[in-house]
Amino acid sequence: QVQLVESGGGLVQAGGSLRLSCAASGRSIERINSMGWYRQAPGRQRELVASLANNGGTNYADSVKVRFTISRDNAKNTVFLQMNGLKPEDTAIYYCNAQTPAGVYSVNNYWGQGTQVTVSS
Repeated sequence: QVQLVESGGGLVQAGGSLRLSCAASGRSIERINSMGWYRQAPGRQRELVASLANNGGTNYADSVKVRFTISRDNAKNTVFLQMNGLKPEDTAIYYCNAQTPAGVYSVNNYWGQGTQVTVSS
């Protein structure tokens, strides 16, 4: 079992920055296949924002490339999402996700409770 707790959301003006944190417990993030950030805006499906594999590989949604950076601190067992140049369309609840192997072709997905990010114009 993996428990995830997000923090760092809030209200910011367009062009501003926020840094989200996701503290993991129950398993070292070095033994988690992939950790990522997803977001869900009202009336829209949850979408991947950024992911970080345990080999260091990253993946970003096109809409956030260059502006957002995902990173981790193994000693703190924490994953971060640095968000710069925020836009009103970035407004959403941001969720931390962890994936661990559950078999040859399946994974376990763990989710945090979410943190609200609101960007005013």
